[in-house]
Order: sequence, then structure tokens, then C-alpha cells
Amino acid sequence: MKIELEELLAQALAGLPGGMLSAPVERSWINVERTRDAQHGDYACNIALRLAKLAGRKPRELAEAIVAALPASALLARAEVAGAGFINLFLASDAQSNALRRVYAQAERYGSSEVGAGLAVMVEFVSANPTGPLHVGHGRQAAYGATLANLLRATGHRVHREYYINDAGRQVDILTVSVWMRYLQAAGEVLPFPDNGYRAEYVQAIAVQLRERHGATLQHPAASVVQNLPADAPLGDKEQYIDALIARMRALLGPAGFESVLELALEAMLADIRADLAEFGVEFECWFSERALARSGAVERALARLAAQDQSYLKDGALWLRTSAFGDSEDRVLVRANGAQTYFAPDLAYHLDKRERGFARLIDVWGADHHGYIPRMRGALMALGEPGECLEVCLIQFVSLFRGGEKVAMGKRDGNFVTLRQLREEVGNDACRLFYLMRSHDQPLDFDLELAKSRSNDNPVYYIQYAHARVASVMKQLAARGLEFDRERALGALERLDGPQEMAVLTAIARYPEVIAQAATNRTPHTLVHYLRELAQAFHTWYNAATFIVEDASTRDARLGLAVGAQQVLRNGLALLGVSAPESM
Repeated sequence: MKIELEELLAQALAGLPGGMLSAPVERSWINVERTRDAQHGDYACNIALRLAKLAGRKPRELAEAIVAALPASALLARAEVAGAGFINLFLASDAQSNALRRVYAQAERYGSSEVGAGLAVMVEFVSANPTGPLHVGHGRQAAYGATLANLLRATGHRVHREYYINDAGRQVDILTVSVWMRYLQAAGEVLPFPDNGYRAEYVQAIAVQLRERHGATLQHPAASVVQNLPADAPLGDKEQYIDALIARMRALLGPAGFESVLELALEAMLADIRADLAEFGVEFECWFSERALARSGAVERALARLAAQDQSYLKDGALWLRTSAFGDSEDRVLVRANGAQTYFAPDLAYHLDKRERGFARLIDVWGADHHGYIPRMRGALMALGEPGECLEVCLIQFVSLFRGGEKVAMGKRDGNFVTLRQLREEVGNDACRLFYLMRSHDQPLDFDLELAKSRSNDNPVYYIQYAHARVASVMKQLAARGLEFDRERALGALERLDGPQEMAVLTAIARYPEVIAQAATNRTPHTLVHYLRELAQAFHTWYNAATFIVEDASTRDARLGLAVGAQQVLRNGLALLGVSAPESM
């Protein structure tokens, strides 16, 4: 409805007398919003105030001209100019019921649109280092990214979902040496475990697999492993110690031996991550490997492109990128003086690869601690000759778990953390998906475990799903009485839906396409959660105040038709969130 009204205003602007506007008006300037007070109409628009200076006229005078030029529409009863130049739009009496007719005509497609105009978008999300199971913070990124992709697809975008596997960095080497140390300890070697290693039980489980696959072929005496290594923490530097231990492992096992441990560790961790996300209802079109990117020569090609465009330079033996010329706080190192690439180099090549694959918009979903990385990546794309605005980064704030009012402690490397799988097993997928999305992604989230499991109206998952199930219950009661719902009679008797509670449900149903478009455009899935809660509240209020199965067949079918329409919209919205719509509770 919002889109149709904006189109009417666009037609009115295009039809203004010649010379009133010196240039065509961009479609994005026309924004229609619902009013808070019904006396001011159903919708309002401030386009006359925005264009008054361009037109060289008073806003109210321009608004009156726009209203006069509005084409006739069955959607609109009238338009009025208010205040300094606002245009208030009053819908026709049957406009809301027409939305219900569209629900029946479009079913699961109701709410979809083509506002994305086929724009090719890649949404890259989660992309956690494959060094351990996914934790609850990754779960929020997964829920957000998957839902945003659903919203973009529902609004006509061509969406590709991708997981970038950081399988070539130092953290993977630390996982590899951690597995090898547990493998040696299990074989009876008395060795101190590195302070900076991964200590959780999953490392021991991988070590068992390593023993099963390779037997004793990777075993070395403890003395040869730790001889002449620098001191570990607390007496020494744990970073120096772990790097020295990795170098010793490489020397003792050779490239093939080291690679065999690394491959097994990655295989085990990625299998766990894939299964965890699939069970959570999160799928990807592509799992993109950083190691494969490096083997393809993409990094060298990106560096050559930067050099050809004079955007990189040598200083103190290192290769630098001129990101400061494109809004970053300083230039960044791409290749260190010792020849080793920084993590920035493959990341830059990866984003260039995304563009070369034809994606017009790159949406990255990152943890909040990566905020400083945004200007350098955007600057790097600009240095490569790509538009900086092609990159959007959605930062996901941290999640805190609370049980009985007390915060649950979490920390990854020492193994004292709550995994996404553990959370899902405790509260269920539905609660996980919806609770993760209840608040804006740019706000910290306090996840109340007890509330998520409760069967009460305070639990938004239960409250929304219960509205859907209530409709199913009413239809079962109808059948038990030997009655049938007549859809055509319902649609022909919608004028009987004139009570305040019924109008509230109708109005909410009519808003749904606007909510989907807004949530997709603004990258705000939480607005869909809030909407579904409002629709559920409107339905529950009506349900508690009215009798659906009445003697008069037309009234009965009109009410049931509205209830079934609300159920369809609830089901559509829950599907976008990745939440089930049960028939009974």
C-alpha cells in the first residue's frame, strides 16, 4: 500500500504544470509514512517541504498543486494539505479489506515485492575461524545473516549466501599444534600443554581421530619437541612460545606431516560447523576457502592490480597500500618485510573476487569488534578501482546469556564457553532464531534462557506461534461442528468486519508488505519480529473479544476469513525468520 501511494505521488509530480519543477524528482525522495493520529489520515508525505526550494514556491502552495495532480485511484478516498505543507492521505473504506483479498490471492507470496529490481547481492556471514565449535555469538550472526538474505530475496534481489573459511591463518596453525600435542600426550609423552593452545574437549576428540588415521607415524619424543624452546607463560611470552612450537612441529613432521594434521583438524571442525548450521536452518550457496583463494593466485593478481594503479608502495622493506587516500586513518601493510602476507592481503583479494563474480552489493556480517576494519576494506576496494559504497558491513553486537538473572560466563580458548548447539538443545531452534532477532543487531543482546523456554505471553516466540495455532484450533472446532469455511462467501462479506478489533487486524495485515520492504532496505530483521508481535497482539485481543463461529454464515465466514488471513501472514513472517508455525501448542 505504501509503495502504491508513493507511485501515485510520483505520477502527480510528473504531471505538475510545466516549469513548476526544474528537474525530474528522484523516486527515492518520495517517502510515505503511516500517521500516528487517524485524524491526519492513514499516511502522510513531506515531499512538498523537500521540493519547495527547488520549485521556488512555498511548501503549502506546492503541496496543493501535487494534491490537485493526483490521479484517481480506488486506493485513495482523498488527500489534504496540512500545516506547512504536509500531504495527508486518506485510504478508501475498502482499502484494508483489499489487502486481505491479496493475502488469499498470493498466499505465501504475500509481502513479496520487486523493490530490489534484481540487484545481485552477496551476503557473507558467520565466517567463523574453523578452530572450534560455533558459540552463541556466531549464532546471532547466523540468524541475522540468514534472515536478511531471506528478506532481500523476498524483495526481488538476487541473493547469494557465502561462508568464508579462514583456513590459512595463524589460528589454524595453533589449532593444528594443539591437536598434535594432545595426540602426543595420549601416546604417553609427558609434555606441557601450551598456554596459548586450544584446551577444549573437541581438541582431544580430534587427536583421537588423528591416532586412528595415522597411528604412531606422527609421534616424536617429548624431548625433541620442547628442546631449546623459549619459555612459555607465565615465565615467558606465550605468543613467542606457540610460534616456536609450531615451527618445531613443522620441522619434525615435515610439510606433508604438518599438512595431514591441519587437514584432519579442519575437516573435523568444518564438518561440525556445517552440521550445526544446517540443523539451525542456515544454508549457504558457497563455502569459500581462503587456502583455495591463495592457491588460485588471486592475492598476487590483486597486488599486481594495485601496483599497476600506483596504489601500493615499498617502505622499510614492506609493501603498503595507500588506504589513507580513501578515508582510512593510515596506510596498511600488505606484505611484511620478511615476505609474509598480512591477513589484509587475502581479505582484499577475496572482496575483489566477489566483485569479479558479478555482485553489485557486498554485505558482510561481522562481529562488533571488527568495526575498525571497515574503512580500510572500503578504502582497499576504492584503491582497486571499485566503488566504496558497494561494501556494506553489518556489525553484530555481543550476546550475553542469563540464567535465573545471573550472567553465564563465556571464554573460547580455555573451553569455558556455551556453544550454539548447546543453546539450541536447551531452548530450541525457534527460540534461538527469534530471540537473536528481537533486538537491533547494533545493540547488545541479553538472552534470557528461562524466558526463551517459558510458555507465557511474555515469551514472544510462544505469543506469536500461539496466535497461529489458535486459528488452526478454531478451524478444527468448525469441522467438529459439521460446518465448512466458504472462502468466496468470506471475501464477499468483508464489509461485516467493522469492529475496532477487526479493523486493527486488517490494518496490521495491510502493513505487512511495507514491513518486509523496510526490513530489507534498512537491513533490520528485528522490525519484522516487532511487527509479528503486534499482529499477534491484535489477533489475540480480537479473539478474546469476539465469537468466530456464529450462526449467521456470512458473518462467520467473514471473521474466519480474517483469522485465516492473519494466520497466513504470521506463517509468511515466521518463515522469513526461520521459525516454525505450529498448528497446535
